[in-house]
Amino acid sequence: MAMRPALFSALLALAWIAGAQAQPYPAKPIRLVVPYVAGGSADITARTLAQKFSESLGVQVLVDNRPGANGMIGTDMVAKAPADGYTLLHVASGPIVVNPSLYATVPYDPVKDLAPISQVVSFMYVLVVLSDSPITGVPELIALAKARPGQLSYGSTGLGGGNHLAGELFALMSGTELTHVPYKGSAAALADLLGGQLSFMFDTPITSLPHIKTGKLRAYAVTGPTRAAALPDLPTLDELGMKGFEVTQFQGLLAPAGTDPAIIAKLHQETVQALKSPDVVDRLEKQGGNEIVGGTPEEFARLIASQLASYAKLIREAHIKPE
Repeated sequence: MAMRPALFSALLALAWIAGAQAQPYPAKPIRLVVPYVAGGSADITARTLAQKFSESLGVQVLVDNRPGANGMIGTDMVAKAPADGYTLLHVASGPIVVNPSLYATVPYDPVKDLAPISQVVSFMYVLVVLSDSPITGVPELIALAKARPGQLSYGSTGLGGGNHLAGELFALMSGTELTHVPYKGSAAALADLLGGQLSFMFDTPITSLPHIKTGKLRAYAVTGPTRAAALPDLPTLDELGMKGFEVTQFQGLLAPAGTDPAIIAKLHQETVQALKSPDVVDRLEKQGGNEIVGGTPEEFARLIASQLASYAKLIREAHIKPE
């Protein structure tokens, strides 16, 4: 008995769909969304990984810069993208663990709408002053700030940035009143510090280190739980008596929630492999002042949960509000 044409066509269509679904991942280009302008630290890291992924996965991995709203535009785009592994997010801490507490409304839930793949790097800040500053150490900074409430200023990369949060935590733990001066980037803030317009700054080691080496800046402490590899002689603020002081930031990869765990596992494996490449290590760690991590999705999820809680507490206690 001959098969009816309609039934035959339907069976062919089902066979084609099954074949398409059986194609190994990835079968087409991947879009890696970076919620910041091109040229910044997160963008450089994303492009470094994208090149490695393209080589190892055999498909193009294209970086798509979607800046705006303190990183929320690009982050929201990925949160609402199909969970098929072809739209990924490379992001720093702010949109994931700071914005949900900083803003009254955030268009995504960083825990429910996004699936962690891997923390890529971690970095901390270094407390620096101008070389001719009367501030000769952390105790002297605290004493001067208490003697002149509100008169000592520090710069940051903007509201809710890691160096802003470090300054707020420092003020809370030291019982001082400091003046925060936000900038549109670290270069402008550092220029004003070097020009004598700021009292001090929590800066990234990579941008401060050249000025520390030339003697233009003096460094007194770092904000991490352990000492920085780039500045091993500098104590942590915890070591100097501010017990529990920690402000660290991450960059990491995430996918839309609901992405196949097998795809998440594959992307994590690719990330770990890329982060072991000598050229990637050189670019991200030696030149960028970062600590390479490459942790598991579960470890990244725990970090996100922990920092969501700690930054929510800091933002609440310091009464930080969007301007």
